[in-house]
Amino acid sequence: MDLRIFTEPQQGASYDTLLAVAKATEDLGFDAFFRSDHYLKMGDVDGLPGPTDAWITLAGLARETRRIRLGTLMTAGTFRLPGVLAIQVAQVDQMSGGRVELGLGAGWFEDEHKAYGIPFPKEKFGRLEEQLAIVTGLWETRLGDTFDFRGTYYDLTDSPALPKPAQARIPVLIGGHGATRTPKLAARYADEFNMPFASVEDSERQFGRVRAAAEAAGRGADELTYSNALVVCVGKDDQEVARRAAVIGREVDELKANGLAGTPAEVVEKIGRYAGIGSRRLYLQVLDLSDLDHLELISAQVQPQLS
Repeated sequence: MDLRIFTEPQQGASYDTLLAVAKATEDLGFDAFFRSDHYLKMGDVDGLPGPTDAWITLAGLARETRRIRLGTLMTAGTFRLPGVLAIQVAQVDQMSGGRVELGLGAGWFEDEHKAYGIPFPKEKFGRLEEQLAIVTGLWETRLGDTFDFRGTYYDLTDSPALPKPAQARIPVLIGGHGATRTPKLAARYADEFNMPFASVEDSERQFGRVRAAAEAAGRGADELTYSNALVVCVGKDDQEVARRAAVIGREVDELKANGLAGTPAEVVEKIGRYAGIGSRRLYLQVLDLSDLDHLELISAQVQPQLS
């Protein structure tokens, strides 16, 4: 089971804070540092000092780290034109020496679009499908060839399809709860399917849909990696769990029901349940980015029990 650190900077984090977390992620032996792609805070927080851009952040981290994978859960398709996104991600992949992964979603938070003047189209899923075709198509076009695309939402003509990523293939992540269109899209384009903030039972059902869709599309179901994203709140004892829960404004019982919360032994037991349904990777949503001791505890007392 891979453990990856997943951050929500729109809730309030500077680049320097994210850099500190990314370096701790690398030093403590975690597999990857991922971040959300949002421009507006959610809930009762001040969000200071304000938003940071996902791909600018990852470009900086690409030069400041050496081992960990870097990526997004999920880049909002509404924020970027697909040709521009393909260039951005390929460049950051080059800057990292081939450590980037692209999680791409349709975009959903209308208020942040209004706050920053970003169009919020009614039909987002069809746009997402075309974006995936374009981004992957540009990367896969052979040097010297050109790429053309005619769609409902995007047209590309005689694109040189440059630059190329450092990796032969940048892993693409698709995720979500949709029962029909999402599994089909994952079966066509994804290297990894991520189920965010879901129970073991709901994850098992959705993984089954994706596996069936992959087989219907002529792929082996095991060609995809299956993963979960869950809020994490671990303490060496009940008192420390309660303290960390209070800092992020959550109740312990709710966190235990809906996330990975409790003592290391409790968290390892729950991780085992996700592993039992085929999840091979967990994105640990860390909400208090100032608490690096939290990451140290997970590294020392949870991670060694998962190998």
